[in-house]
Amino acid sequence: MKDMDLDNLEYYKKGDPSDMLRHIHDIPELCRKAWIQAQALDLPHDYKNINKIVILGMGGSAIGGDLLSSLVVNECRVPISVHRGYALPAFVDDDTLVIASSYSGMTEETLFAFKPLLETGAKKLVMTSGGQLGKMAQDNGIPAFIFDYKSPPRAALPLSLIALIGIVNKLGLVGDKSADVAEACAVLSELNDKINETVPESRNLVKQIAGKLFGNMAVIYGAEYLSEVAARWKIQVNENAKAWAFNAAFPELNHNAASGYEFPVEISKRTLVVMLRSDGLHPRVLLRYGITGKILDKAGVKYEIVDASGGSKLAQMMSLILMGDYVSYYLALLYGTDPYPIKAVEYLKSELGKSL
Repeated sequence: MKDMDLDNLEYYKKGDPSDMLRHIHDIPELCRKAWIQAQALDLPHDYKNINKIVILGMGGSAIGGDLLSSLVVNECRVPISVHRGYALPAFVDDDTLVIASSYSGMTEETLFAFKPLLETGAKKLVMTSGGQLGKMAQDNGIPAFIFDYKSPPRAALPLSLIALIGIVNKLGLVGDKSADVAEACAVLSELNDKINETVPESRNLVKQIAGKLFGNMAVIYGAEYLSEVAARWKIQVNENAKAWAFNAAFPELNHNAASGYEFPVEISKRTLVVMLRSDGLHPRVLLRYGITGKILDKAGVKYEIVDASGGSKLAQMMSLILMGDYVSYYLALLYGTDPYPIKAVEYLKSELGKSL
């Protein structure tokens, strides 16, 4: 399908019958909405007396926690960890805030981990659109951030991330993020006008990147607060474009991944490395981008560097998230696959459900 013209707007209706594109368009407004909703969330006073946060979640409901942790790791006075699995970490106690995040409210791993907490003194908070998790919260008087936006879980990321930022802000664990959120929303709106489907490929960077990724394996690199943004790109290429993708983070990747560019030669020739960069990264880390590019050149591996927009870390993260969502969407159209359904995941859930 590479001969598909990304500038032909008529094709979008055929290739995207469920209108995944609408959810990408909604990202700036979802950020604004989530911030307002988070400010109105009523949390018990003793929730400020915690010494750690654990976020339970899987897939699109968990990545917001990863992004939050990487964003505030150098500022937040308590550690934030994301737990993907059925059993709770042993360190969860009465001084822990456990946030169960499941867009559907039916994620079995999250439900299994969260249910035992109902009998403990741990502080609890739920983020969901309903389902069993929503009922648990309602029946047990647990504060809940309710997603009132209908979409695939991965498309609700702006809601979950901005809500989590709002929650740690309300708890006094980080400084006021109102200005950062406002800047991020403005940057997203401006960027959307530069990279949406109406902008021709000749001056649309993300359409160009999608074209270069077509037929190649995507490897996404990031660093510091952009490391989890690279993970988001990887996930979106997997789920939207139904394509192979991997991610890694500086500086760690220079101690291992950079040695693995040579073999198999066939794979090296069919790989495109996308390095997500910002001038806010540590100067020594920024040096690594250029040096790694030289190593990739010597190995015959193609690469692109994509720079963030905005001044705050949040604006830079969100600008690259928006770009990644568009890239994966355009790549799906180039492959001739519907970006909305994730049939392999639904099949797995169906098969697991038979044993419950």
